[in-house]
Amino acid sequence: MNYRERILSVYRGETPDVVPFMLDLSHWFYERTRMPWDLSAAYEEPERDLIEYHKKTGVGFYLANLASFYTVTHADDVDVTTVKSERDGVPEITWRIQTPLGSIERSRIWEPRTYAWGISKWGIETEQDLKVLGYAMATRSFQPRWDRYQAWVDEVGDAGVVYASRGYSAMGYLLNYWMGIERTMYATVDWPTALRETVDAVNANILELVDLLATSPAEIVIMGDNFSSDVQPPSFFDTWSRPFYEECIRRLHAVGKYTAVHIDGRLRGAIRMIREAGADCGDAITPTPMGDLTPAECRAEAGPDFILSGGVSPDLWLPNAPLSAFTDKVIEWLDLRRENPRLIANAGDQVPPGADEDRIKIMRDLVEEHGRY
Repeated sequence: MNYRERILSVYRGETPDVVPFMLDLSHWFYERTRMPWDLSAAYEEPERDLIEYHKKTGVGFYLANLASFYTVTHADDVDVTTVKSERDGVPEITWRIQTPLGSIERSRIWEPRTYAWGISKWGIETEQDLKVLGYAMATRSFQPRWDRYQAWVDEVGDAGVVYASRGYSAMGYLLNYWMGIERTMYATVDWPTALRETVDAVNANILELVDLLATSPAEIVIMGDNFSSDVQPPSFFDTWSRPFYEECIRRLHAVGKYTAVHIDGRLRGAIRMIREAGADCGDAITPTPMGDLTPAECRAEAGPDFILSGGVSPDLWLPNAPLSAFTDKVIEWLDLRRENPRLIANAGDQVPPGADEDRIKIMRDLVEEHGRY
């Protein structure tokens, strides 16, 4: 079986010949090749160099991180602009939204040491700011660009499966883009009515995107808010996001799509709540030593039917981590196949910048040797 066949067989509840192996190498690849990457622009063409590296190295592909498979249009009275500038010689990107209710803006600054864009300015400080965001996002419309998706599929071929991304929920946008964790938590107490109205309005708009993705050629739709049970514990998820996620998943399942949810933080409680919402797969699962559950505990919380995709925490990819610890954790993850085939060998989130390239190939070989059914 090739990588594409192995991945899809797991989603169909079948048993592949070998545990599927796939990695998100994008961030690592950008840093290794010193490629610039711009959060303000989407990739309209496949990242051929990145895909070719996956093929050459024998690594399954699945995430087209900065790709755009649909376009977004805002209402006539909403003006959204992106401004690139420099602060003390360092690149910074600012997103501005102007509406009849007011204006908001947020900024991210380049951090060469981590090869990432850090938050330099959150965009929402007042209750009125929250209403501005809700007004702007609730009036968006979406147009398909399945030609772009097909171009990625054609480029990847049998070397993997191209997931289509739904992106964040309303709460995900607030936590990760516009407010941050602390301010969002205060808002649940200080502005509960405005927060509820904003979350419900934005999520209703995102369901329009879900309906569009339901017509796409993609087999698997990935979504999530960078879930971590210390940020969004089950009680918080139940209050602010569960009905929305259940509806997203229901609509996609109704047309035969599979769903993966990105869980890249604390796992205890998070795996169960996403499973109970109806998702097929937990992506980016990060067990010990960086995570809070062992592989066996992940399976116990996931139950027999939920796909676990992940397995090797970011710290173990780095050259200063003992190679024996890396290999032991890969094999420990692969041993879960003895319970059932609902398993994908992956990184816990991403292979991080600075990772030892040899470990990518070592994991590939370990999967072939220890991942056979």
